[in-house]
Amino acid sequence: MGIISRGFRGRQRDGDGRLPPGQYQVHDFPVLSAGPTPRIERDQWEFTIDTEAEQTHRWSWQELMALPQESPTVDIHCVTKWSKFDTTWQGVSLDVLFEDVETSAEYALVHSYGGYTTNLPLEDLLDGKAWICHRFDGEELEPQHGGPARLVVPHLYFWKSAKWVRGIRLLNEDWPGFWETAGYHHYGDPWREQRYEGD
Repeated sequence: MGIISRGFRGRQRDGDGRLPPGQYQVHDFPVLSAGPTPRIERDQWEFTIDTEAEQTHRWSWQELMALPQESPTVDIHCVTKWSKFDTTWQGVSLDVLFEDVETSAEYALVHSYGGYTTNLPLEDLLDGKAWICHRFDGEELEPQHGGPARLVVPHLYFWKSAKWVRGIRLLNEDWPGFWETAGYHHYGDPWREQRYEGD
């Protein structure tokens, strides 16, 4: 994969208490990617949850669209220091996808079309904290922003909201993903400025 394409800037503005430390507000939607943008046809798309007991739960695009949809409005915070307020999404809560998943795992490794991975504690994907989103601002999610579907976990830095998501593997032990292996923080709380390992 290549280097970050753009977006490493460093202005800081007042965010009325909504800006985590070290962040500045943007009104556009910067695009930062490592490597080429995957193009996935919806009739070829699928999403899987693989448990630690080697059980696989699988959804096609049509099956995802048939599930109850939610429309969260959330602030998002990129580790490159930009924050965007009141972003509007549409997608399926991870709570819905995990309804029939039996697991005692504590960790999740999210994987994407194109090979990207990122790790999270499973509890950070449940209880209304995360969605598989396919629409942004009322429109189909563009490929440069992770379309046709991406993970959205707004309480963590946005690299945890994997673009072009294709599945989750449940693990008994934490396993670092793409950026975490390169020195980024394993958790990524923007309010604690957990940008890099050791922060």
